[in-house]
Amino acid sequence: MLRFENPVIAAVRSGEELSDALLSPVDAVFLLKSEIGGLKGALTACERAGKQLFVHADMCDGLGKDRAGMAFLASLGAGGIISTRSSIIAAAKAAGLSTVQRFFIIDSVSVHTALESLQASLPDYVELMPGVLPKQIRLFRERAGNRRIIAGGLIGEKEEMLAALSAGADAVSVGKKELWYL
Repeated sequence: MLRFENPVIAAVRSGEELSDALLSPVDAVFLLKSEIGGLKGALTACERAGKQLFVHADMCDGLGKDRAGMAFLASLGAGGIISTRSSIIAAAKAAGLSTVQRFFIIDSVSVHTALESLQASLPDYVELMPGVLPKQIRLFRERAGNRRIIAGGLIGEKEEMLAALSAGADAVSVGKKELWYL
């Protein structure tokens, strides 16, 4: 399970960004782009640094997007997964992994669809994108039950992070290194 003592989550796409995140004060890292061959090293590095690593299952080259793939991640010691797909969320939950389901909020229909999907897939956490939508964050806070809310995407300023947190997000995932030092 994610820890929220520090509400900033480092969102990384490369080994260099991962190295920087390991030196930062964040407690958790979202690995947004990866290859199956590099997962063990990334997980080991995060473990040594005391960081939780969540793998974006949809964006991991070579990883089966099924129960076997999620069981493999669990066997490596991943903290959890991120996915936009309900079927992957279900497979990850079956493997004992924590789950973050990403929803892209682009209009009122996507809000309705996301809320329906949330009730069906029951992820541990919900990530709303883009994370600069305080009104939608408040709406999800009211309707998402006890699910933790993570705001991510297009957050480029400290004020945007604070607005998302004030609107009810439990954490923010950001790729901009300067913002990892809230």
